[in-house]
Amino acid sequence: MAGSADLIRLLESKNCRSCKLQDADLVHADLRDADLRQAQLQRANLGQARLDGAQLSGANLSFTSLTGASLRGADLRGARLEGTDLRQADLSGALLDPGALSRSHWQRAIGIESVQLSYGELHNAGAEAAQQGRYPEAEQFFGEAIRKEPNAAISWVARGICRIEQGKTALAANDFNYAASLYSQGGEVAQAEQLKKAAELLTKPEESNSEGGNGAGSKALGGILSAFQFLAPLAMKGIIPLGL
Repeated sequence: MAGSADLIRLLESKNCRSCKLQDADLVHADLRDADLRQAQLQRANLGQARLDGAQLSGANLSFTSLTGASLRGADLRGARLEGTDLRQADLSGALLDPGALSRSHWQRAIGIESVQLSYGELHNAGAEAAQQGRYPEAEQFFGEAIRKEPNAAISWVARGICRIEQGKTALAANDFNYAASLYSQGGEVAQAEQLKKAAELLTKPEESNSEGGNGAGSKALGGILSAFQFLAPLAMKGIIPLGL
């Protein structure tokens, strides 16, 4: 639990370097320009707090709630962000280490640019958005992931599935065909053939309804769609799921 002396010190002076503030209730706290370097803030509730310009380098923010907090220009370099809830937070101009957000929840946060995010972070964000039915947003994340790693076949497949859900069948077929070429180059022939059949079905949907057809294309497409649950995350985050 947070030490009462440290908590009072923070609220009175905003200078609490290396303070022990675990589990502290700081909802809506005004901590602009506060010095919290190396502070222990595990599991603290900083929802809606104002932390603009705060020094949080080296702070432990594991499983801390910063939902809706303002962190404009905050220094988060070296901070531990494992399981940290940054959803709907404003991170405009915040200083972050590369890959710092990979084990945090940052969906719908403001001010995060794709250049700050790794391929894995972008792909996993797309997967999470898709699982919640937010397909346009997921398509965008997968597209940005592809720009980071053009040879990542799994992201091409994932974007294709999101495009199917939006009725963009021609674009989905293009994604599947390109993914098929990548799988083929990697020697994964079975996956490549399945994707090619799915792409063919998407470009010639009338054939799936013809009587006497063997349904191979439809089966292939169904297999691709059912496999979507395996597309993300790329690696287990190892964090406690948050309620939506």
